[in-house]
Amino acid sequence: MERRNWVRLDNASNIFLAAKNDVDTKVFRLSAELEGTINPRILQRALDAVYKQYALYRSVLRRGLFWYYLEESNLRPVARPETKPPCAPIYHFDKKELLFRVLYHNDRIHLEVFHALSDGTGAQWFFEDLISKYVALMYLDAHGEENQKEQARVADQREDSFAKYFRKSRQKNFKKAALSALEKIYLERESDMPANKPPLPSAMMDAPDVRNQEDDQKAIYRIKGQKTPDNRMRVIELNLPLYQTLKLAKSFNVSLTVYLTALYLLAVEQTKDKEAKPSAIAVSVPVNLRQYFPSSSARNFFTTVKLKTVIENKERPDFQKLCTTLSEQLKAQTGPEYLEERLNRFISFELNPFIRIQPRPLKDFILKMINKVHNRKVTVAMSNLGRVEFPEQVRPYVRSVYFHTSAIRPQFCMISHENSLTVSFTTPFVDTNIQKRFVELLSQEQIPVTVTANKVTKEELEEKTDESMSSLPGDGKR
Repeated sequence: MERRNWVRLDNASNIFLAAKNDVDTKVFRLSAELEGTINPRILQRALDAVYKQYALYRSVLRRGLFWYYLEESNLRPVARPETKPPCAPIYHFDKKELLFRVLYHNDRIHLEVFHALSDGTGAQWFFEDLISKYVALMYLDAHGEENQKEQARVADQREDSFAKYFRKSRQKNFKKAALSALEKIYLERESDMPANKPPLPSAMMDAPDVRNQEDDQKAIYRIKGQKTPDNRMRVIELNLPLYQTLKLAKSFNVSLTVYLTALYLLAVEQTKDKEAKPSAIAVSVPVNLRQYFPSSSARNFFTTVKLKTVIENKERPDFQKLCTTLSEQLKAQTGPEYLEERLNRFISFELNPFIRIQPRPLKDFILKMINKVHNRKVTVAMSNLGRVEFPEQVRPYVRSVYFHTSAIRPQFCMISHENSLTVSFTTPFVDTNIQKRFVELLSQEQIPVTVTANKVTKEELEEKTDESMSSLPGDGKR
C-alpha cells in the first residue's frame, strides 16, 4: 500500500475549520486583470507547470481522531470558467478535494484558497508564479523571448513555522498547563490588552477626540444590517493611483495601511445609526510573521492584532490624532519580542497535555466558541498583502491585481501592482453606506477613484443595467 506524505494542521489552520460557515467560508481570492481575453488551454498549461512546484497545494484535508491533517494526493487541478459567487465554499468534509481552485472570466484569472491551507502571502507566491507562467506561454514565447526562470521559493513549503519558532513550552507543569489552557492562551490572546502589555501610546493620552482605551469600558460597536439573500458577498472594488495615495499617507507620517485603516474607521463612525450608543470601534489587522521570523513556508504564518479607538467628534475629527493613535498601537503590538512572547502562549495550546487528549470534535467546539467571543470584540477587519512582484517582461501584460476574502463583518483588503492600488471591500450586508463614505473621504483628498461592484439582491440581478454599479465576474450576470 502506498504511503502518503502528511502533516498535521497548525493551530491557525484549525481555527479556520472550526469557525467556517455558510456566510464566512474562510476562502480568499487573488485576481489578475490581464491584457486580452483569457485562453483556457494556455491557462491549464501554466497551472500544470506551477502545480508541480508546490507540494503543499497537492494536499487534501483529512480528519483524524484528535486533529486535522493535510495528506498529499494524486488529484490534478483544472482551470474552470467562473460560475459561482466569489469565495464560494471549497472544503467539504465528505469529499476528497484540493483546497484551492483556479477560475477565469473574460480578462481575469482568479486563485481562490481555503485559509486552512495557506495564508495570503503563501498563496501570493503561487499566484505570482501562475500569472507569470501564463503570460510567458501566452505572449513571451510566441515572440521568441526566453521563458521566465522558475522562482526558487519552494524549498520547504510544508514547514510548520509556528512550531519551529514558538514551541518553547514543552516542559510546562501538567496541572498548571491544564488549568490555564483556555483562559491564558486563547482568550487572553484576543483580549483588549494581553499580558505584559506595553504602555499606552502617548497620543492616546492627549488626543482631544480619540479617547484612552482604558478611560471606560465602552462596548465595541458591531455593524448590523440586511444580509444578502443567498449568502453571497457584496464585493466593491476601488482602483487608486498608488504613489499619489502613498504620498497622502506620508503627509500624516503614517504607513499606507494605517492611513487607509484610519479612513475606514472614520467612515464607519460617520455612518453609524443615529440611535447607536457611544461605543468604541475595533479593527482586526493580520500581521505577516515572515517579516520577523524568516520562513519559506507557504502555510499559515501570521497573527492578528486589534486596534481600538473612540472617535468623539465624528463631524470634525482630528484625523492626524487618529492616524497617530492607530500607528502607535500597531507598532506596540508588532515588536519582535512582544510577538514572540504572545505567540509562545498561543502555541502552548497545541502542546497542552490536557487539550491534546481531547477528541477533535470537542476541540472544534472550543475553538468555535472562542471565535464567537472574539467576533463580539471586533467591528471591522482589514488586510494588506502589499506589492505583487512579477518579472519585468510580465508586468506590461498585467493591468491590475485584486485581493479579497469572505467576510462575516465588513472589511477591506488592499494589494498593489506598479502604480495601481486596489482596495476591495467585502461585506455580508446589502447596505453600502460605509464604502460610499470611504470613497467620499478619498475624493475630498483629490484622489481619483474607480469603483466597481457586484450585484447581490434579486432586483439588482434582474436589472439589465445599473448606473450606480458595474457588474463584476461571479455575480450571476454574463
